[in-house]
Amino acid sequence: MGRRKVRMVSNISVIDVADRGKAIGRCEEGEIYIVDKAVPGDNVNVQFTKKKKGVKQGIVKSYNSLSDKRVEAFCEHFGSCGGCKWQNMGYESQLFYKHKQVKDALTRIAKVDAAEVLPIQGCKQEREYRNKLEYSFSTQRWLTDKELKSDEIFENKNALGFHPAGSYSKVVDVTRCHLQDDRSNQIRNFIRTYAAENNLAYFDYKSHNGFLRNMIVRNTSLDQWMLIMSFFKEDREAREMLLDGLADKFPFITSLQYVINGKRNDTIMDQDIICYHGEPIIIEQLGDIKYRIGPKSFFQTNSLQAKVLYDTTMEFAGLQQGETLYDLYTGIGSIALYASGSCKKVIGIEEVAPAIENAKENAALNEIDNCEFFAADVKDILNKEFIEEHGKIDVLITDPPRAGMHKDVTMTILEAEPNRIVYVSCNAATQARDISLLKAKYDHKLSQPVDMFPHTHHIENVALLTLKT
Repeated sequence: MGRRKVRMVSNISVIDVADRGKAIGRCEEGEIYIVDKAVPGDNVNVQFTKKKKGVKQGIVKSYNSLSDKRVEAFCEHFGSCGGCKWQNMGYESQLFYKHKQVKDALTRIAKVDAAEVLPIQGCKQEREYRNKLEYSFSTQRWLTDKELKSDEIFENKNALGFHPAGSYSKVVDVTRCHLQDDRSNQIRNFIRTYAAENNLAYFDYKSHNGFLRNMIVRNTSLDQWMLIMSFFKEDREAREMLLDGLADKFPFITSLQYVINGKRNDTIMDQDIICYHGEPIIIEQLGDIKYRIGPKSFFQTNSLQAKVLYDTTMEFAGLQQGETLYDLYTGIGSIALYASGSCKKVIGIEEVAPAIENAKENAALNEIDNCEFFAADVKDILNKEFIEEHGKIDVLITDPPRAGMHKDVTMTILEAEPNRIVYVSCNAATQARDISLLKAKYDHKLSQPVDMFPHTHHIENVALLTLKT
């Protein structure tokens, strides 16, 4: 069988951004392509790779001209690790396209007036803004294009860093990541050196064997640090020597924990995590509210912008002291607790039971007694009987996962007729879909995009809906 003919397409003008950090290009004949590693304004030559849902996709092989929106990427791992895909585009241009993404979804799907979408709230801290990163160990280091084209033989293929896009077994060996405070790099690089000096085996994703598997670094604005080491199997002597070395080298780590995870997948949410040194939790604070963060807790990964997001949510909610607030998909109760001082009562609902336990602990930590939290799927628990038992919904805040709200939830909301709905979303398309359904009884008043993740395509949007009179 002969080789498949490689099809090259020349002079593709990149005209817009696409999902997952990719771009939209149009060739001279008018065909549309989705391409990677391109910036609007580039003119590129593309190798056609596949057709998905009627749209052709390809890889940029060369550049005819470069966009004036381009900047030099500041990270040596840009283009390899799979993150920060917009790092080669100036931040003002990033904000323009994120704002456009929200505006396009709302106007096209929900038929919202574009004037109702406020200017985007950018992030003042473009680097080291994350409070959580997870690194993986692998025996299969990802080789760059330059390395693959060289004659060098790479005998040591151990890598500690991030999985590149589309690869479950290979890992980019990261020397410096700009997403978290540099102490995260210091911890990771120490572990790499220690592992080499003590012959600690990295995890092999194909044979499913090894010792060092993953590590999670969390920190807070109060300068508390948590490190969770994930080992594939128990080796008490090796484990304790490494953990003791970490505790001695980095006294700023206030919570040092570990887990033995011998499963087929990397998730540790269903595993017993053991506190080896320090406290089992770290504390974050937004405004006047403190939050206990455990190894399994979900919390916004950009604390600085989380406060911007929550302040916007509160402004839109316009809470009064006599009102009852329902907070759907409440997580660890972060928004519910943040709002508790501005209303009579808060009802928080979340499907993940451990998160609800965290919410109750956080309420106790802050001596808040007007919040009730329920562990259940929102679509199953939020009904007429539940609302009659716990009080009419005056204001509703909803912050669902990327898939948006279940249709049954939107129908219940329409029947309940809260005066105001504040819809927080990380997916403009599903948010617009739900707003379209809610428009049967609600007017869209304002939307405020908030950038939580510079140098990525991700964007949050806060929308205010008011009951029609």
